[in-house]
Amino acid sequence: MTSAVQSPYSSEQVAAWLRGLLTIAWADGDFDAQERELITSITQDELAQGVNLESFEAIEPEELAAVLGEGTPLAENFLRTAVMVAIADGTYSKSEDYLLHQLCTALGEPENILEALRHTLENGEQLAAAIPAQPSKPHLDPLHPLRDWLDGLDIEDPRVARFLCKMIPSQCPFERDITLFGRKIVHIPPLCKLNPLYEQMVGLRFRALSYLADDCGEDISPYI
Repeated sequence: MTSAVQSPYSSEQVAAWLRGLLTIAWADGDFDAQERELITSITQDELAQGVNLESFEAIEPEELAAVLGEGTPLAENFLRTAVMVAIADGTYSKSEDYLLHQLCTALGEPENILEALRHTLENGEQLAAAIPAQPSKPHLDPLHPLRDWLDGLDIEDPRVARFLCKMIPSQCPFERDITLFGRKIVHIPPLCKLNPLYEQMVGLRFRALSYLADDCGEDISPYI
């Protein structure tokens, strides 16, 4: 898919950006058939037609830094999307944290942006553990600086915008009841109840959709 909008990024930069996000998506090793189909679609649509996912290589932090630069606005925007992808499933694993640490170092970005996640989401615990005990007092919210940082993301490329629209679900998923012999034994809450950064993800998806519709003139109905 092409767009009439002139991206400030080169094709090489966008390809590296999307490879970096795919690398994050694979980091925890939890990759089911549905996710695999989604990643295959994104890879073929936005990176290269007919690419074989089996032979598609994850990008190394140093290679990514060579393309995006160190300490650049592009590198910072990439890291914002990388954090979003890492917490999209409601968990933050050690493998994701390790990779993001490597990316911060290679891209010349301060690692303190990961501190809130590292301290509250250790060992792959549910993001619910990060919800502050008294949400009415913002100064007690350990994720407040991270929320502000994530909200600063600039969407300036249609390929990145499409990736975000595909990766972030259109509605709060996973709410369901588990029944045994006709009796409900457990209720699994929706992801928005587990993920205190869900509002940032929804806001990012909305901005990506608005960018594609208003700035690029694209039909966004496939993403709604």
